[in-house]
Amino acid sequence: MRATIRDVAQRAGVGLGTVSRVLNNSPLVSPETRQRVLEVIDELQYTPNPIARSLSLGKTLTIAVIAPFFTRPSVVERLRGIEAALANSGYNLVVFNIESAERRDACLREIPRKERSDGVLLISLPPRAEEISTIKLSGVPLVLIDTYAPGLPYVVIDNKVGGYIATRHLLELGHQRIAYVSDPLEDPFSFGFTSSYDRYQGYRKALREAGIIFHENYHVSGLHGRYEARRLAHALLSQPEPPTAIFAASDTQAMGVLEAARDQGVDIPGELSVIGFDDIDVAEYLGLTTIRQPLFESGVRGVEALLNLINAAEDWTATLVCERLSVELVVRKTTAVPAA
Repeated sequence: MRATIRDVAQRAGVGLGTVSRVLNNSPLVSPETRQRVLEVIDELQYTPNPIARSLSLGKTLTIAVIAPFFTRPSVVERLRGIEAALANSGYNLVVFNIESAERRDACLREIPRKERSDGVLLISLPPRAEEISTIKLSGVPLVLIDTYAPGLPYVVIDNKVGGYIATRHLLELGHQRIAYVSDPLEDPFSFGFTSSYDRYQGYRKALREAGIIFHENYHVSGLHGRYEARRLAHALLSQPEPPTAIFAASDTQAMGVLEAARDQGVDIPGELSVIGFDDIDVAEYLGLTTIRQPLFESGVRGVEALLNLINAAEDWTATLVCERLSVELVVRKTTAVPAA
């Protein structure tokens, strides 16, 4: 029969309240008593009932994550960081996958409630002005990851800087015909995604500073994915004067570009340089030059910020946590000086 909290109290010779305080890591227990209770818990292999424990604490002991397209490699890596940071926290993790505007609206309306979760992490989905007000009034702390909204805590990178660094790398190698493969600059899902546009801004800035005229036919866009990027890259490489370098807005899209080059017999990097963005696991395997953003770390930092807000005595909206993580260029085998 499974041991109960009463069994632990009886064997340790203490009251039920003392066992509860030990389980909740209360400082109101002497070190000797705490050690004795912990030894009995281990001996009896006692596991607290999670429902009873949450009721006693007045919490759900649940952290909700709202994430779009959570099978995408970059989102998976962020979720890995979130899970790792929560592993020993005592909180359960519930992930809500967003693949439509209706689902997004419903989750932002229903999830930030005290009976649903103790805190929310919102990935890449900036809330609208009216939603920000509702979130603040809910009393449930919320931290944004990979996006920004006025008056809410966030953990982000500077995508414009990342796009600039990627393009500068190609320019410094000597490339002038540089193309950009991306998602649509205007988000077709009405989710408020801005990363492709921000990276495009960095790309355009680097070209402008180098005195290179931007040619519209060197920017192609389509729904996010390897196969769509492959199709777009085929179109670029079939132009009368094809680019000598392609900056892809993600590593997933860069993979499609590499496949298109292989299809057309274009040598990488002899005839075409390719750079991606994210530095997902497969990038190293492919030898892909890319812009590394701290995906795993952003998940960890988001959790740390959220737990601090949950545990704070004051109103969680009183202290605005704003963290901007650095990106870096990772040079591998897919970029080189252009052919003479």
